[in-house]
Formats: sequence, C-alpha cells, structure tokens
Amino acid sequence: MPDSPAPTPVSFPEFSPVTTANWLAQLRRELKGADPASLRWALPEGLPVEPFYHREALGALPGGPPPPLPPRPAPVRNVVALTVPAGEDGRLQIGRGADALGRGADGLHFVLAGDPARFSVEALAEQLPLADTWLGLTVLRGPDVLLARLAAAGGGRPLRGFLRFTPGVVPEGAELGGFRSALRQCVALAKAWPEFRALAVNGAFWGNRGGTLSQQLGFSLNTAAALLAELPDETAGITVADVAAALHLDVAVGPSYFPEIARLRATRRLWATLLHGFGLPAEGAHTLPILALTSTWTQTTLDPHTNLLRHTTETMSALLGGADAVQVAPYDGLYAAPNERSARLARNLPLLLRDEAHLDWVADPAAGSYYLETLTDELARAAWAEFQALEAAGGLPAARGRALELVSQAGLDKFKRIATGQDVIIGTNRFQNPNEEFDFDPKKLLRSREFDTTRATYPSEVLRLATALHFERRAQQEQHATLVLLGDARVNEDIAAAFWHVLHPEQPGAHPPVPALPADTYSVFFSTPEAAMLMYATHGQFEQVARVVQQTPGDAVFEVPSLLASDQATLQEAVRVFGFQEFVVEGHHTEDVLARLQGR
Repeated sequence: MPDSPAPTPVSFPEFSPVTTANWLAQLRRELKGADPASLRWALPEGLPVEPFYHREALGALPGGPPPPLPPRPAPVRNVVALTVPAGEDGRLQIGRGADALGRGADGLHFVLAGDPARFSVEALAEQLPLADTWLGLTVLRGPDVLLARLAAAGGGRPLRGFLRFTPGVVPEGAELGGFRSALRQCVALAKAWPEFRALAVNGAFWGNRGGTLSQQLGFSLNTAAALLAELPDETAGITVADVAAALHLDVAVGPSYFPEIARLRATRRLWATLLHGFGLPAEGAHTLPILALTSTWTQTTLDPHTNLLRHTTETMSALLGGADAVQVAPYDGLYAAPNERSARLARNLPLLLRDEAHLDWVADPAAGSYYLETLTDELARAAWAEFQALEAAGGLPAARGRALELVSQAGLDKFKRIATGQDVIIGTNRFQNPNEEFDFDPKKLLRSREFDTTRATYPSEVLRLATALHFERRAQQEQHATLVLLGDARVNEDIAAAFWHVLHPEQPGAHPPVPALPADTYSVFFSTPEAAMLMYATHGQFEQVARVVQQTPGDAVFEVPSLLASDQATLQEAVRVFGFQEFVVEGHHTEDVLARLQGR
C-alpha cells in the first residue's frame, strides 16, 4: 500500500562474512587435517552430496539461482484412503468417509479392489454432497462407466477430485492399447470440471517397488509423455491441451527428508519442460495437482510405531516440497484391519503439520537454500536422463520391461544395504526391541495373501517373524513342525549377509561373501520342537513338499503357500526325501545365529 513503511534490509553487521575457504579451513581443523571430501556421501542414484554448501553453489547452477515456485492455489488437502474389497458395494467405507470428513479430512480416496459397477454411487450421493466433496477414485476397470455414473448421481454439477485407472497388468498407468477409448471418454466427461482430473500418472507405482528418486520422476514423465502423445483425437474433439489439463500426479514419499523435498521441487520444473515439448504453456506445471502418499516401500511390521515417525517426516517433505494433497497410511495397515485409533492418528498427523506448524504457509520454503537448490538441480538432471533413455528405447509402454528391470535392481540394492546394515531401519535391523510383543499372529500373517512382500524390509522381517514363532512354539512345548518360505535367491543373499554381520559385528561396513547357491532356489526356515534350521531348496522341491504336506494331487491347480505346518515326523521325512539342504554360514548353524538376532 502507498502509506506502508518501506521494508528495512535485514543485516547482521556484527558478523563478518565467512568465505568458503574459511569453512574448509575450519572443517580441516575439526577433522584434524583429514580431507573434508571424505565426508561426501552418495544418494542411491549415485549423486554426490557434499559435506557443506556455500553461496558459490547457487552461482554454479545453470542460469544462476532459479526463481521460487509460486504459492499453492489452495491449502494442502488432507486425504483419507478407503479400500473397498472385491465383492462389496462400498457402503461401509462411504459411511467411514463421511465420518472422517467431520473429523478433519478434506478429501476421500476410494480404492475399488473389485468391479466398480458394484460401487454404490447412490449411497455416495445420499451421504455426501458430490459437488462439494473432493473425491479420489482408483479403479481396475471401467473408468469411463464409473465416471458417467458419478456424473449422473451428481445431477450435472461439476465434480472435484481425481480418477486413477490402474489395470492390474500395468499398474503404472501407461498402457493404452485397449484403453484409449475409455480414457478419452473420461477426458471428455470431465472437460467442464475444472477441479477434477481424469487421468492419473501413477508415480507411486515406481516408488513403492524400490525405484530411486530419479527413476520415479523420470518414469512418471515417460507415463505423462505417453498419455500426451497417444490420447489426443481430433475426431473426438480431444486436444493435447485437454489431455494435459486432465493429468494429475501421484507420488510415494519416503523418509529421505531433504532429497524428497528436492524431488518434488524438481517435478514442477521438469513438468514445465515436458509441457513445452508438446507446445503447451510451461505455467501448467504450477497447477499440476500432486497427491503425495506415504510410502508402503518403507513401512515395517516390526516395531510398527516407528511408522508414525516415518510418516511424519514423509508428510513434512510433501508439505515443504509443494504437494497439493497428502494421504497418510495407518501405521498398522500392514497387519491390522481398519480401526479408529490408527485412522485417527493418520488423519491428525497432516492437521498438526498444517494447522499448528503451518508448514504450508510459505511458498517454496526451500528456495534459496544452497544445498536444496543444488540437490533439486542434480535430481532434475538425473531424472531427465532416465526419461530420455527410456524414450530412446521406445518410451512407455513399449519399454516397460526395461523400466521394471531397472526398478527391480534398485530394490535389490536396497535389500542388500539393509541386510548389511549400510541402510538403517530403526526397529528392524538396528535398535530392535528384543522383548517386542506382536499385535498380530506371526503365523497368520505369514499365511496371509494380503501381506505385502514387496517392501524393503520384508527379507529382514520374515526371518525375525519366523524366528520369534520358533522360540514361542518352543516355550509352549508345541510338538508340531513348521516350514516357512522366506523368499527367492535374492533373499538368500540378504540372509547370508545378515548372518555374517551378526557373527562379525566389528566389521559393519564390510561386504560379506555371496553364497554359492543356484539361482532358482528358495530359502526356507525349518522349525522343530528341538531346533531351527535355515535351509534352501529349488522351487520344484518346495512345491513337492507342500503338495505332500497338504495332500494335493500332482495334477491339481496349486498355489505355493508361505507357511506349512505338520507333525514333526512327516515334515522331517519330506524335507529329507526331497533333498533340502541346510544353510550354514562359516560353520555356524542356524540356532546360534537366530538366538543372537533375537537378542538372547
């Protein structure tokens, strides 16, 4: 305003400027003459992180310091996810959603695991004002049919939210072969709804399978490029601008605090570059809705309350990085049915950070940070290189196999770092609770088809769970024997590494020897009343034992179970007949090492 006083420059004249040379000299003194470069570390994508950053870092960026990202168009939305199991109509979840909206949620995300034709849009319209409720919908089939039903139930008023179509065979959302017509129909239906996005770029798919940050961002751009290139249709009146306006992005945010902030900031910049490549205004990147979900990849079943802390840092990264909406999972979602306690904690976490800490009040709070601006630029460059490499290989969906292979390798690298202790997972591979009492039945969980075995901590968890089950059964003097399937060849290496590090705690950074086992082997945990053994067998050997124990005919359709239980004599004889071998590390048998793992 004209009569407002001019701002006074902020200065601290009593402090003399500190140059980069001054900082380096101080570092050398603190390190007693060692080279400060020894403090460098690297992100999983290989990007180096310096021990400190100074003002020269901004000057070294191409074009100098970038301008801050613009403010969000609205406060960060607190979204609650509600899964509708196959065979249900969603009335129970709709009621829970209506209750959540009255308790701090700003939006609902219905994940339909079955046929969306069964979803009761009538009950949805009865309990919620559709035009005023922000609704996300994830479907496996028929996205256009569901959207048309919602439009009719809403009485022609515009909807708000998003639609995510994830056909089971291609959950990254880039398959277009048989779905072009349905997706175009979704774009056409939602054209007049400015606050509804009908096309998803499911970046969370890559993140929840272990992809590096640059892979997650790069492959998300490949997905968007496929949609922008394939969906426009002049005869249907669908332009490339219509497709761009229908896009929204889902990302899985992990606990790597500053890199996640940088990744989200890099997303906006690269999205502007992608739009420019399709002849569209770069300003569209500022209005791209980004839904940040807490990562399933980093969740644990061991010491599960640590998930609350992980979710806190993940949500903070999302808010500070510029996400428009956040979806926090319940801390016990891996093993517990939906319950009010964990749902309330998940719902209130974003509220605390938004309404009490006000983390979304500042537009782009990382702007100008020497470290974060540098990291944002480096991640953007690495992600663009991933994007270009996949486009050169044919883009999505043609090069999907290459992308999946790269993500799988990144996940294997993560498994190894956890097994060797290079990457710390609190409560799982470091600072374990030896007296932990599970809020679930380990035996039932290991049998469950819904148990998520794709997570980073699964190889470590399944061994601990099987070990706990063994000692519990021994204490109860239970006479049955069990055989637990731990995993395939990659788990063999992880378990061998974990055993080796238990035996050699004085060498935390050393690389243990890789076991010389065939590539098609399973690792299994054999528990009897007297002892426990870690064993290995081929896929065929394990299936044969499972058929004998479960008395399944050889010609019957058979799904290999993860846990077998029988009387001791039967299981011991089956293991002997079908040639299972004991897994021995440096002459140490299983029982001694497992006791150490359990802190006994």
